[in-house]
Amino acid sequence: MREVKVDADSRTTAQRLRDALATMVRTPSTGVAVQPLTATTLCQIAGISRNALYRYHPEVLAALHEAQRSARGPSGAPARQAKLLRQENRELREQLGKLAALVDHYFAAWQDAHLMLERRERELAELRRAAGPHVVSMRR
Repeated sequence: MREVKVDADSRTTAQRLRDALATMVRTPSTGVAVQPLTATTLCQIAGISRNALYRYHPEVLAALHEAQRSARGPSGAPARQAKLLRQENRELREQLGKLAALVDHYFAAWQDAHLMLERRERELAELRRAAGPHVVSMRR
């Protein structure tokens, strides 16, 4: 039976990676990160190769990705806001089209009413001229 030798250095490498990540995540009182949150920076601080990080330490890599997401703020917030703004713009365009149709409708209705009123005024004026003045006695 072959004995599997556990690499004692892997634990120290993992610990160095965790310490490096903790150092990178800490921010001074200004709120600005001291180091950029990248795999390259993490590996440089820990003193290991990027290949070793990706191959042997996926949990540290996942922690790095989580730190990057939290540094960016709420995930997807700008994309969600942009989507909401696009939806609102679509709705406003639809409402604008409906409003333009209503304005056209009411303008056409006003024109019809205005023309009908002018025609009635002309007809009344013609009837008054044709009827002539009639004197009506108030006594019987």
